[in-house]
Amino acid sequence: MQKALVSIAVAASLGLGATAAQAAILDDVKAKGYVQCGVTGGVPGFSAPDSNNVWTGLEVDFCRAMAAAIFKDADAVRYTSLTSQERFTALSAGEIDVLSRTTTWTMSRDTQLGISFVGTMFYDGQGFMVRADDGIESALDLSGAAICIESGTTTELNAADYFAANGLEFNTVVFVDQDEVVKAYEDGRCDVYTTDSSALAAERSKFADPDAHIILPEIISKEPLGPVVRAGDTQWFNLARWTYFALLEAEELGVSSANVDEMLGSDNPAIKRLLGVEGEFGVPLGVENDWAYQIVKLVGNYAESYEKHVGPDTPIGLERGLNALWRDGGIQYSPPIR
Repeated sequence: MQKALVSIAVAASLGLGATAAQAAILDDVKAKGYVQCGVTGGVPGFSAPDSNNVWTGLEVDFCRAMAAAIFKDADAVRYTSLTSQERFTALSAGEIDVLSRTTTWTMSRDTQLGISFVGTMFYDGQGFMVRADDGIESALDLSGAAICIESGTTTELNAADYFAANGLEFNTVVFVDQDEVVKAYEDGRCDVYTTDSSALAAERSKFADPDAHIILPEIISKEPLGPVVRAGDTQWFNLARWTYFALLEAEELGVSSANVDEMLGSDNPAIKRLLGVEGEFGVPLGVENDWAYQIVKLVGNYAESYEKHVGPDTPIGLERGLNALWRDGGIQYSPPIR
């Protein structure tokens, strides 16, 4: 979720980055028969195994969409659980084909790690969670608080900037991974848990009494979260990027998993191009022309995935907000397929 500065140093020290990027990733993926996808250890709504040990979530759906486009089989995915410290090294080393793990798009990552951000699957920001019975209503009331933070991220830097700017004191309690952070907060080892607001909502949904915890109103950073691929393979990058765009374009055109077969007969030229009825838009991506049809048929459009995993009617309960389409007051937008 947040910015692994440590991973940047590790990747640089290993000589990884653009030089390690592999060409023809799509050929390798087709040969082995599945997409190897890097995910979190388990953030409900984004990427987590269910009771049957089946991975689900908004970010998992991106991996499934890529598999649908390539194999016409959304289940042709294998998942690698990665910590914040491990994710970029695993991607640079070729241990995974794509990273879809609540990763913030930053300049340093984009320019120094030999990786390419595909797009923003979820517009997020860093927030704070406290116990409701503490009576705290604002982050400005947190002076002197002990704050649980995951190491290897810039969450601590964001918090330090925020507290310094507002003349507040705080103490950090740092742990290696998010599960340790959450447990420490639940055990009362700190007063505050801070990370991306979506992750706060996701973790709160797992608490025995979610209503005993509140997320404060302040959002102190920009956290555009999106999938990442190794740099240097334009075809693989384009396939990943247009998989993301196809999810959005389908929502905008009103094409869903429920009506996609009916939509094959649409007279709308944009729908014809999206579904491969007209044009040869799969060719430059290295897949068949019905690639987007397969995505929508087997996974759904962006709205379907959002509402299923993190929307207001889920335990996560997140409104679309900035993640709504541009025409609905948000900033999600796909270039035209033509």
